[in-house]
Amino acid sequence: MEKYGIKGHCCLDNWIRKFGVSKPTNEELKSFEIMAKEKAQSPQEKALETRVKELEKQLEYEKLRVIALNRLIDIAENDMKIPIRKKSGAKQ
Repeated sequence: MEKYGIKGHCCLDNWIRKFGVSKPTNEELKSFEIMAKEKAQSPQEKALETRVKELEKQLEYEKLRVIALNRLIDIAENDMKIPIRKKSGAKQ
């Protein structure tokens, strides 16, 4: 109403009833807001988002790598019957 200078509070509701257009649901409003935010993002923000996604993938990969290395050490300790990991509090 403000954008096009329409006066009267019921005017839009009357038009909607007259022309058969329904009001958007809450889900539609949320999707419109999300699309508006995506369009409003600057190229720098988009680049930062892609960088964050890349870093998250690298972090997940490194977590899996640590798990695999720990499993490898556990298997080697059991098979060879030698302690590979340093014991905490050991004197040097």
